[in-house]
Amino acid sequence: MKRLRLIAGCLWLAASGPAAEFPSCGLVPGWIQKGPAREFVSDNLYDYINGNSEGYLIYGFQNMRGVTCVSGDRSIVFDVSELPDSESAYGLFTSNRDPREPLEKAGMGAQVLGQRAIFAKGSYFVEFAASPPDQDHRDALRAFLLAAEKLVEGTTALPDPVGWFPAEGLDHASIRLVPQSVLGLSMLKRGYVAQYEFGRAVIIQESSPELASALMGRLRQRFGQTEAASVAGESFTGSDKYLGRLVFFRKGAFIGGFVNVGEGQDLVASAAALAARIP
Repeated sequence: MKRLRLIAGCLWLAASGPAAEFPSCGLVPGWIQKGPAREFVSDNLYDYINGNSEGYLIYGFQNMRGVTCVSGDRSIVFDVSELPDSESAYGLFTSNRDPREPLEKAGMGAQVLGQRAIFAKGSYFVEFAASPPDQDHRDALRAFLLAAEKLVEGTTALPDPVGWFPAEGLDHASIRLVPQSVLGLSMLKRGYVAQYEFGRAVIIQESSPELASALMGRLRQRFGQTEAASVAGESFTGSDKYLGRLVFFRKGAFIGGFVNVGEGQDLVASAAALAARIP
């Protein structure tokens, strides 16, 4: 089955009863819709989430459908955003989750807090915001999240690079997709970053080994004095005013490395451990 398409209307499911439309307040008994359904595209998303629309647009946001659900004095804002692909949806999820709080097993990732719940599945990012703010709404939010997750088409598998970071010393909650200017460098267009006890790791994919090799050349120029290392296809170590001790390597079309590495940590060994996990 082809993935659901919001604007085309395929998310308005061919079912019967109060849950026939999606997003729908009828997914959870006792909740009804208040006001009209919402629909936004990239050109007018700013009208809905003034001040935060850029955080969606940088992941390739395409469109959003939403409804407001009420039950007594409680309300839940229920929004479904479509992204270009599952990687972008996962990236938007990681940028919105609270890394200090645990995740739940739903979709590619899910989180339920007192006033908010989110999940990503396939090319969709789904979010719920509950009020009043002085109440804990976890039970209702979890019920909506689990019901909605069953209706959203798409993969539940994490993007491959998430599993390539070596586990030792890794803060798993820190892994995220950065959609532009990775590590603050405009030449690094898009990639994954992760925090370790001793520094930060990065994985970037270019469209070909040749382009990845050219990017390695630009990185060497950017950092000035570097020393060749013996990791994967090509690699170097160096230092930077902002990124500290660093190491980069290329393996096929992938570039990986570590920055802000503490003194005493072996740069080459750290890079080799990461490179070994990249196919």
